[in-house]
Amino acid sequence: MFSTKRKESIARFIYRCFMVTCGAILTAVAIQLFLIPNSVIDGGVIGVSLILNELTGLGFGILVLVINIPFLLFGLKQVGTTFFLTSLYGIVILAITEQQLHQFTTFIHEPMITTLFGGFILGAGIGIVIRYGGALDGTEILGILLTKNVPFSVGEFIMFINIFIFTWAGFVFGWEQAMLSVITYFVASKTIDAVIQGIDETKAVVVVSNKYAQLSSAVVHRLGRSLTVMDGQGAFTHSDKEVLYIVVTRLEVMKLKSIVFEIDKEAFITVMNAQEVHGGKFKSDLH
Repeated sequence: MFSTKRKESIARFIYRCFMVTCGAILTAVAIQLFLIPNSVIDGGVIGVSLILNELTGLGFGILVLVINIPFLLFGLKQVGTTFFLTSLYGIVILAITEQQLHQFTTFIHEPMITTLFGGFILGAGIGIVIRYGGALDGTEILGILLTKNVPFSVGEFIMFINIFIFTWAGFVFGWEQAMLSVITYFVASKTIDAVIQGIDETKAVVVVSNKYAQLSSAVVHRLGRSLTVMDGQGAFTHSDKEVLYIVVTRLEVMKLKSIVFEIDKEAFITVMNAQEVHGGKFKSDLH
């Protein structure tokens, strides 16, 4: 955040700091005004901090800072100095903001509203911080490092950790609150994905056809999309094949498929999720 191999502009640096600050503040609002008053938690370090806050009386802000720092230091070489400093900055803002919000009292106590809106605001805050180069939870860093030499993915590792955390929450807050916490975690996770990947869901489409020239022309003129033509070869026939690579929005998938099969009913088509699309003329760069 404060030094990079490729220097970023001052304007870009200020904007990134501003967005990380906004994300950390949103996270603090969700925790202090939605989660803590209703004994609902999230997973990871935030969840552990909320449980220890209930058991020990220590401030959440202090706990989340103290617990996260070892994870960040442990993964410093892996994640890089920029990520480390950005994350540390975000966590400090989270801790300070959460402390300042103690003077406010929550006005929502209905469990389902707390769960849904708390999870949404929490996920939006965490997602913004991740999108702009940091993290508020060190368990993912730990997962990346520990799963290198074990037969588990990062996702499986985090899931195992969170099962333990939510079970622990059941003994501390009660099983109903633990189940509501799982829903909060699910809502937050989906919101994080939406913030990081963007609301506009895009699809990457691969088409293999002998009528690639006609298809290329139709996609450009009828769909208004550019595409890439790549050389390929059939594994069984060893005959040369042209492969079309096209990126479209989810709303354009059906139209693209109808164009393809209208021209070549024997075409082979694969539709995949594209997490991010930047550059070219598809859409403006959000970063």
